Amino acid sequence: QVQLVESGGGLAQAGGSLRFSCAASGRTFSTYAMGWFRQAPGQEREFVAAISRIGDNTYYADSVKGRFTISRDNAENTVYLQMNNPKPEDTAVYYCAADYNPYRPNWASTSQRNYNSWGQGTQVTVSS
Repeated sequence: QVQLVESGGGLAQAGGSLRFSCAASGRTFSTYAMGWFRQAPGQEREFVAAISRIGDNTYYADSVKGRFTISRDNAENTVYLQMNNPKPEDTAVYYCAADYNPYRPNWASTSQRNYNSWGQGTQVTVSS
């Protein structure tokens, strides 16, 4: 199973920005669709963003669309999440996940059930 390690989370101010990453090891990174999910206290884990194997398609939850950007660098085996204009309600533990077998090479799932491997998560706290 591929190992995923998130890093770069932390504190952000509302209206600022934060970029954090997930580094993968194991199988060739470019074969995985990748996703970001988050879980706030007392809430279920929810979809945030996803990206296809070579980054040609991206998907976002409505709550973050226009503010967050998912990207990947397959040469570095890393996926990123850029948070612009974060809001206090974005405070959560953010998890990256790998889907070993996306249905299509240019597609990524928004459902956590399709993901096979998960990182340990990184805390992101947005202050007002």
